[in-house]
Amino acid sequence: MHGGFYNLRSALPMNLKGHHPGFKVWAGAQADVDRIATIWNECLSAYGGPFLFGERTMADAMFAPVATRFRTYDVRLDPRCAAYAERILNLPEMLEWTASAQAEPDELRELDAEF
Repeated sequence: MHGGFYNLRSALPMNLKGHHPGFKVWAGAQADVDRIATIWNECLSAYGGPFLFGERTMADAMFAPVATRFRTYDVRLDPRCAAYAERILNLPEMLEWTASAQAEPDELRELDAEF
């Protein structure tokens, strides 16, 4: 995941604080969304869920940032993929990560320094 789906990562950057209802997903990113949905559906069918390979694995961890992007940019998913994304987003670790991100300041003074 970290090196693939370039269009998705470029067009829908990860932002746990953001929410963009009705965001227009362009063709390149939509192709990545469609490929991810295919992967998710194939794994969920083959292994019976509730996670990609039945039990939680690193594969689910690698797709967690994708689930956040889908939520941030209001990406439409089929019911099975939407349920999987929600399952990931509602894991205790994900809830903690999201809450921590929400608590961060909008601007960090360190980033305002002139070079």
